[in-house]
Amino acid sequence: MIDRAWLDEAIGRIEADYTRSADTHLIRLPLSNHPGIPLYLKDESAHPTGSLKHRLARSLFLYALCNGWIGPDTVVIESSSGSTAVSEAYFARMLGLRFIAVVPSTTAVPKLDAIRFQGGEIHMVDDPRTVYAVAQKLADETGGHYLDQFTYAERATDWRGNNNIAESIFSQMRREAHPIPTWIVCGAGTGGTSATIGRFLRYQQHATRLCVADPVDSVFHRHHADPSVTTLPVGCASRIEGIGRPRVEPSFVPSIIDRMIAVEDAHSIGAMHALTALLGRRVGGSTGTNIWACLAIADEMAATGQSGSIVTLLCDSGDRYSSTYYDADWLASSGLAWQESAQTASARLGKG
Repeated sequence: MIDRAWLDEAIGRIEADYTRSADTHLIRLPLSNHPGIPLYLKDESAHPTGSLKHRLARSLFLYALCNGWIGPDTVVIESSSGSTAVSEAYFARMLGLRFIAVVPSTTAVPKLDAIRFQGGEIHMVDDPRTVYAVAQKLADETGGHYLDQFTYAERATDWRGNNNIAESIFSQMRREAHPIPTWIVCGAGTGGTSATIGRFLRYQQHATRLCVADPVDSVFHRHHADPSVTTLPVGCASRIEGIGRPRVEPSFVPSIIDRMIAVEDAHSIGAMHALTALLGRRVGGSTGTNIWACLAIADEMAATGQSGSIVTLLCDSGDRYSSTYYDADWLASSGLAWQESAQTASARLGKG
């Protein structure tokens, strides 16, 4: 039985941290070729830990605390490609808990540095498919708790409201010319964000449709088209960190997704560089995936005479990818022909 005084103090610390934090910005980007279709970026890099995953980590900790799974001596463990672990290490340190991140050996070095900066420990695995089992094994060996973002992401966040990301978007859009977005576009790593947004849209009876932008070498868009497909072939893997998975995760809810767009890695990297040049600061690869899908939707809307807003997520800072997406040698060795995609995306994005 978890001591209630400690539990009350732990939840109070997390809630106080939330109260001290401002909401993330919504950036308006009119599209140069489609003046009646403004694009908005929900800038999740503004969180204290620099990414969209800050929301998830907070929810996962509160969920585990309220379920009595974490106590004052619990070792907290997670399987993560980086950003979720950075945010979870932040909350673990806040509560004075040991945190271990099980990460693929290919995880970008700046992400590993960020986990360590927040007080977390790193446990690397060579085969990304083993992160789940290794994390559970460590939890069993230490008597700790495996947060398991891939299972609990879709249920830890209150999709009805409580200032989740969907409610925040609609609140910030209320004074815009098209306050009810025609589309909201996001990626899927756990599937938790798309589940929260999709459920909120239905609960609030909004006409907004949800599109998930997915790396071409991810199982999610294949499963959405054919539910019998649940894993990727061996050797098939996306280079876009944070989104796309080799297996269908328990938190992925395809029934609330109106559309999925598969995006080539070269298009994601190209759109990422184009947006970086426009904003004057680096964004990550998953943001590039979102942008490429948004541009495709905008073209389709314009072709049918539609006007309306599109909202997507700026998921994290590109500074975490200085050794990959922003490294000339890495780009040259990747074999990705991203430059043409960057030029295409740049020509279609415009300054407000």
